[in-house]
Amino acid sequence: MSRIGKFPIAVPKGVEVTVSADQVAVKGPLGTLTQRLGNDVTIERDGDNLLCAVKNDSTRANAMSGTLRALVANMVQGVTKGFERKLVLVGVGYRAQAQGDKLNLALGLSHPVVHQMPKGVKVETPTQTEIILRSNDKQQVGQVAAEVRAYRSPEPYKGKGVRYADERVVLKETKKK
Repeated sequence: MSRIGKFPIAVPKGVEVTVSADQVAVKGPLGTLTQRLGNDVTIERDGDNLLCAVKNDSTRANAMSGTLRALVANMVQGVTKGFERKLVLVGVGYRAQAQGDKLNLALGLSHPVVHQMPKGVKVETPTQTEIILRSNDKQQVGQVAAEVRAYRSPEPYKGKGVRYADERVVLKETKKK
């Protein structure tokens, strides 16, 4: 069995976990998340812990036990604390403004970019060059951050563009005569 799949998942107080034959649902203060179970792995409740168990000794079942354990652990963390991703705009005239469920971006293009946020993702702009995305679904907040970054990813010579807050852009040296 996968080394990750062997670790139990601690279920904190105030979180309800419902395991059925084909899916697991986690309900907490920040919402409800569901994950479909495959044919190779089951989830068992052991007091305040959840354990992933493989149904057969195949390589796929071994791999899926670790994957499913990580997904369920992220669901438990998402309904208790939530996830956030910070983006930073670098460049002269690059601005962001949140208006409800829309993010207005000025990225040096001939037109303003308006990104519609999906249901469950909240956006904030504490300053004109910072964007904070929050959600209880880790995959969804990461996907939205990648979509916003794709409008103007950091270029390698000046570093201008939309980047993650913890991202380091390695700048290339300009051509010499």
